[in-house]
Amino acid sequence: MTKLKQLVKKIVIALLWLETRLILLKYQPKIVGITGSVGKTSTKDAIAAGLAQVHQVRASAKSYNSDIGIPLTVIGQLSAWGFWWGWLKVLTEGLFLVVFKNPYPAWLVIEVGADRPRDIVKVVRRIKFDAAAISHLPELPVHVEFFGSAEEVRAEKLALPRSLAESGLVVLNADDQYQMDARLKLKAHVITYGLAAGEIRGENIRLTYDDGVPTGITFKLNYDGHVVPVKLNGVVGTHQIYPALAAAAVSLKFGVNLFQVAEALGGMVFPPGRLRLVPGINQSLILDDSYNSSPVALTAALNTLAELKVTGRKIAVIGDMLELGEHTIEAHKAAGRQAAGIVDTLITVGVRSKFVAEGAKEKKFRANKIHHFNTALPAGQYLDKYLKTGDTVLVKGSQSIRLEKTVAEIMAEPDKKALLLCRQERQWQER
Repeated sequence: MTKLKQLVKKIVIALLWLETRLILLKYQPKIVGITGSVGKTSTKDAIAAGLAQVHQVRASAKSYNSDIGIPLTVIGQLSAWGFWWGWLKVLTEGLFLVVFKNPYPAWLVIEVGADRPRDIVKVVRRIKFDAAAISHLPELPVHVEFFGSAEEVRAEKLALPRSLAESGLVVLNADDQYQMDARLKLKAHVITYGLAAGEIRGENIRLTYDDGVPTGITFKLNYDGHVVPVKLNGVVGTHQIYPALAAAAVSLKFGVNLFQVAEALGGMVFPPGRLRLVPGINQSLILDDSYNSSPVALTAALNTLAELKVTGRKIAVIGDMLELGEHTIEAHKAAGRQAAGIVDTLITVGVRSKFVAEGAKEKKFRANKIHHFNTALPAGQYLDKYLKTGDTVLVKGSQSIRLEKTVAEIMAEPDKKALLLCRQERQWQER
């Protein structure tokens, strides 16, 4: 990026944040912030769905959680990418909100990310949050490459709940020891959720099938002795229940009843690329987890593949996991060792994923069942000829590996890829 472009970007970001602060000062919406190392977007969407049963809500579009994405959420606009006239329109829309009285949502649900140190610290200095929810803080988080240690990543994430006043609400995952350790350092009121512990719990978890094909998950939502059934459609994985529980915790606190929460969750469409069920060619099934990857998320995805009852082969397409720094080699090998006990065929994509193959071979996984590709498209073209009726394919890799291209090659209805897959905007397609 040239110095001129960098300067223009800094000016645009500064103007976006100026408008953001003026808009929030003028309209005074209630604001819920969501952070964590995995599951942020699904948690954000679930909380927005729950609150929308009673309140007028705007949530971050897609995964808008950066110093540009957060102001865009407040202003109510999408990214203009590299088009200067688009950013001029965005800034003009923000100015109209500042100058004129316009309808504005009573609640904002904002995803807050941290790629580098002090990202969240800067956000909480600019925005006063009324509630915060934490998804998961694993032992080895994503983006650790840019931090001194995993502990520093977790400390950065916890800057959000620590910023809340005593009148605020913090929703913590009771199954996450790091969050429980931080609980005593928080001023705000805390509600916990979880599967093994928590004030709001998910119980009696079951995978659902239709003619032998997985369709979703059911569980019982238990709060204060009151229990309602919930079904999450179109996704699999026990970890998908955590966003639903966090949504219940926030929604119940702010005027939504238990039955409304269950209804909202039952109608929720999970974001693309987050272990969504996508029909594949030749009556196969794709577990599309192509949005991003990290060690803890890949472990959960492989566990989900292991749990599924299928009639055909289990296949895993595993792409590189990025930003792991010194943990890169061992994290990929560990994934290979895990996959070796689950899959019939292993496909690796990217330079780092060769260590996945090495890990699988350490567990005596047959070398002729491992296929490596440098990029996503050839992997999809290979699978296009390889898949048979009843096969189930898990597809997971970091964002830059672009494994949605693999999914596009093997999905049964490619004309629906703009609706079903992540990164389908023209700007992404041209990269």
